[in-house]
Amino acid sequence: MTAWTRLAHQLGLWRSVLMYHGIPLRRRRLSRFYAQFIQPGDLCFDIGAHVGSRLRAWTPLGARIVAVEPEPECLRLLRRWYSHYPHITLVEQAVGAAPGVAELWISPRTPTVTTLSPDWIAAVQRDRSFEDVRWDYAVPVPVTTLDALIASHGLPTFCKIDVEGYELEVLKGLTQPISTLSFEYIPACLETAQDCVAYLTTLGRYEFNVTVGEAPRLRSDAWLDAEALLAWLAAQARTGRSGDVYARRRAP
Repeated sequence: MTAWTRLAHQLGLWRSVLMYHGIPLRRRRLSRFYAQFIQPGDLCFDIGAHVGSRLRAWTPLGARIVAVEPEPECLRLLRRWYSHYPHITLVEQAVGAAPGVAELWISPRTPTVTTLSPDWIAAVQRDRSFEDVRWDYAVPVPVTTLDALIASHGLPTFCKIDVEGYELEVLKGLTQPISTLSFEYIPACLETAQDCVAYLTTLGRYEFNVTVGEAPRLRSDAWLDAEALLAWLAAQARTGRSGDVYARRRAP
């Protein structure tokens, strides 16, 4: 790694810190939002913890948290801030369909889009919003699975997945339903979200809702079935705005 790349990486990392931690009242709004999913003592998985914004939001809710992050610079920051919390377990790994080793493609200036998926990079680079983004180098990282994390830590009540186009691979490493989970959707690569919805329906009876951008607010008053969600995502793709899909198991 050149000195310039190292500097760009540090600047990009602190840009993320300011983005996710520097906005006044952001943590309180996130905590209020997640309170509908998380109760005191619940186990939560944060897959793709990045700089720990969900760790800050879930801690006041009394959650026990397993935070998984493969990017070494992000993990150093998380260790500095959160390693002394007894309710937080930090795991320096990626999550995928099978255990092993994979190449993590690093975007030093924009570490929020660091990814394990070359196909996702190729897809989003065709979108104007990504035209200035560069992935300068790759590092090998260990990969675990959701099933392995569950075997080690227990079945989570809530699981957040934000892994820049690798969401389907993460879900393929899961063979049992999780009560509630979320994953990102991006209009430039909407097929990934569509495939995630299809995979979840093989695990259990789920209903869905969505957020748009970083706003912690569910957009639909009623939870949607898979068909209605896919129609909503298709319409949302025309706006160019990304967000997160929330999935919860239906009552028997």
